[in-house]
Amino acid sequence: MSTTTRRFPADRLLGFVESVFIHYEIPAPAAREAARILVSADLRGIDSHGVARLRAYVELLDAGAINPRPDIRILRQTRSTATVDGDNGLGLVVGPYANRLAIEKARDVGSGWVSVCNSNHYGIAGHYPLEALEHGVIGISMTNTGPSVTPLWGAQRMLGTNPIAIAFPGEEEPPIVIDLATSVVAFGKIEIAHRKQEPIPEGWALDREGNPITDPARMMDGGLLLPLGSTRDMGGHKGYGLSAMVDILCGVLSGANWGPFAPPFAAKMAQDDARVGRGIGHFFGAMDLAGFIDPATFKRQIDHWIRTFRATKPAPGTDGPLIPGDPEREAEADRGVNGIPLLPPVVEDLRAVGLRCGVAFP
Repeated sequence: MSTTTRRFPADRLLGFVESVFIHYEIPAPAAREAARILVSADLRGIDSHGVARLRAYVELLDAGAINPRPDIRILRQTRSTATVDGDNGLGLVVGPYANRLAIEKARDVGSGWVSVCNSNHYGIAGHYPLEALEHGVIGISMTNTGPSVTPLWGAQRMLGTNPIAIAFPGEEEPPIVIDLATSVVAFGKIEIAHRKQEPIPEGWALDREGNPITDPARMMDGGLLLPLGSTRDMGGHKGYGLSAMVDILCGVLSGANWGPFAPPFAAKMAQDDARVGRGIGHFFGAMDLAGFIDPATFKRQIDHWIRTFRATKPAPGTDGPLIPGDPEREAEADRGVNGIPLLPPVVEDLRAVGLRCGVAFP
């Protein structure tokens, strides 16, 4: 199969994805926002969470597994905290609602913390802290996901890739954006390797019996991702601990499913009827800088931090350390002008989605 990419303008992909969501009776403003989150992932070079995910959303909508018009409601709240029920809505709609609620609370009382249950996949975790920065607050975002990761020294899918993201604003420098999976790699990168028919590095995955593998197809066929760090000697216990933290804040705290009970993000995957909560869960935080320090001082210090770390003596054969968020900014600068590259299997999926929904693929 050819792995040659073609580039597509971001605005045309945005219009296509929006039209697909509207086809499923998602209200136009929500469809637009959901499409923007997906396309922003591709613009930032996070292809595993961009328009390549659209087919999975469509399959879930076709199966009636996602509510296109959710009645999102607050189950309980204080001045600085809340738990939100997403009514099984599209995570790309539920997530922004809860994130805005956390931001509003931070603006009102200094900080906001919102847990979410009864939701679905919400896109890239880094989108939400970047939204928070536009309102002058530090943002935090995390979500649990369907199980694909084994605990350290385990041989069973028990946790999701469970990403965490946070962003810090600079004054003249671009923001620091930390967005990472707590598994050694995001599941989407396994899918990309499979589409490209390329092996995956050692230390990423095990087969269903717990043996190390480099074939992405074997990982996707009941295999196991490893926690961040892979082995005990390489710090796998730390990735496992971070993943557990995300799972508890997103799942247990909100009343969502946790661990092996979290539903998978694919309609074709068999789902165990055993559940301990509702949907998957998210967790959002927002902090008003003025509650800690003069905001202008903080931003100047972030600029100083960035410039100090950029000046680090480089390791041999490298250009020196990156600042978190650099690769995504570089991708956005390229793709915003030259278009978003899509592999042929992704283009085929999107054309199939378009035919199913009566929406022309650009």
